[in-house]
Amino acid sequence: MTTVNEAAWELLRRHGMTTVFGNPGSNELPFLAGMPEDFRYVLGLHEGAVLGMADGFAQATGRPAFVNLHAASGTGNAMGALTNAWYAHTPLVITAGQQVRSTIGQEVMLSNVDATLLPRPLVKHAAEPTCAQDVVRTLSQALHTATLDPAGPVYVSVPYDDWSAEAGTDTAHLLERRVTIGGGLAEAEIARLAGVLDAATAPVLVLGPDVDSARANDDAVVLAERLGADVWVAPSASRCPFPTVHPAFRGVLPASVTGITERLTGHDVVLVIGAPVFRYHQYDPGEYLPTGTRLLHVSCDPGEAARAPMGDAVVTPIGPAVAALAKAVTPRPEPERWAAAGDTDVARLPDAAAGDAGSERLVAADVLATLDALAPEDAVWVNEATSTVGDFWAAIRMRRPGSYYFPASGGLGFGMPAAVGVQLADPERRVIAVIGDGSANYGITALWSAARYRVPVVFVILSNGTYGALRGFATKLDALNAPGLDVPGIDFVALAEGYGVPAGRASTLADLRTAFETALAAQTPVLIEVTTEALARM
Repeated sequence: MTTVNEAAWELLRRHGMTTVFGNPGSNELPFLAGMPEDFRYVLGLHEGAVLGMADGFAQATGRPAFVNLHAASGTGNAMGALTNAWYAHTPLVITAGQQVRSTIGQEVMLSNVDATLLPRPLVKHAAEPTCAQDVVRTLSQALHTATLDPAGPVYVSVPYDDWSAEAGTDTAHLLERRVTIGGGLAEAEIARLAGVLDAATAPVLVLGPDVDSARANDDAVVLAERLGADVWVAPSASRCPFPTVHPAFRGVLPASVTGITERLTGHDVVLVIGAPVFRYHQYDPGEYLPTGTRLLHVSCDPGEAARAPMGDAVVTPIGPAVAALAKAVTPRPEPERWAAAGDTDVARLPDAAAGDAGSERLVAADVLATLDALAPEDAVWVNEATSTVGDFWAAIRMRRPGSYYFPASGGLGFGMPAAVGVQLADPERRVIAVIGDGSANYGITALWSAARYRVPVVFVILSNGTYGALRGFATKLDALNAPGLDVPGIDFVALAEGYGVPAGRASTLADLRTAFETALAAQTPVLIEVTTEALARM
């Protein structure tokens, strides 16, 4: 007899999902007790860190990650991190243990009451199998749903007595199933879009995180070069879809109506690929587009296409669409402004003595420039220093796909666990996590997982004693008298060492250079706390 437990593990194995991220409770033990030896269990000390690690792992591999949470309480602890996964289109199969099936209606201790409603609206689908024999089919539906465009998290609650039940003979069909989606746009639609772009006098590209998810970065470069079009990254960028060292790169659009309109002025056609149109943040009303500007939108998410306030949208897989458009547009001469920009791939290593005088704290821009100059060219950056985002994009040179990760919804707690997950997924490239001191406290337990599994992330904590992004908004909103803006007195070196991670403090750029070079040479996680000025570019 094949049990539900055995069939479920085999289903996961067939789909290459042999890493489990979790924090177990009593309801999950019957499932986990049957885990085969070829599977790897990654323990997190808090469910937010568990989901953050899985989020980073899935984004870096491009494949679904498997998460096991504890009933309603564990799911609740993970909801903040789930927000980022939802907006990042991260394929996650999230399971939660449920009490014995016959007792659920009694709402006994640790029941997941109304389990399918609990994670909504932050999942594509949520289910609790109607009987034990439907568990494996429900898991199969979950993993296919998670990966189909637009990818995203899916949630399954399983009563723990189901795992020992007989699976049934139909399970064999589930193990062989594959679900794929159509390859791309029809030729007529490609020709239409290419015709609009060819007729444009000054086209511009706005690229979003789904370009990087689809690994369409190289085709995006070809498209920009053939069009002679400048390239902006969509607001609140959670990934880097275009090499920042390319002369066409103009930076990240601000998350405001007026700010975007100002930067798009002078362009008659705006092509947005792989991003919403647009994810605004600060309230700065104005006209959505400059007068006379037309917007085209290519998205893998029908929801994004439907809710946009302007533009003509096409819903299609991103990778094939970018490749097809790059081939279809008519080549133009390289713009003179690109040549005038000079070599943009030049390191800027600040004077090491700059941090030795005049202030007890370093300037964030100098810290980031130092990290960039010393980091490997193929480094992967995980950023959750939210008050220094502008400085980050100005300093850090990113050349390859999969080089940047940032919380897609702005929910804090992503950075430290996501860095662990990304490094587990991509061990050949070094992951550098740049984390604000306010953000770090939301995911600090990820340090234990990094130490436990010897995941060699370099964590750089920018410590300014305040919630920098929040203080920036308080300035704009005339709310500097609000409480809770500062977080002084936290010793991250002591915290890291308590979790088993070697750590040190840098108060000068010379200290930082030495500490960072030592960290890069290590085969274990290392944390560097850097004292920085409170104000930086957002």
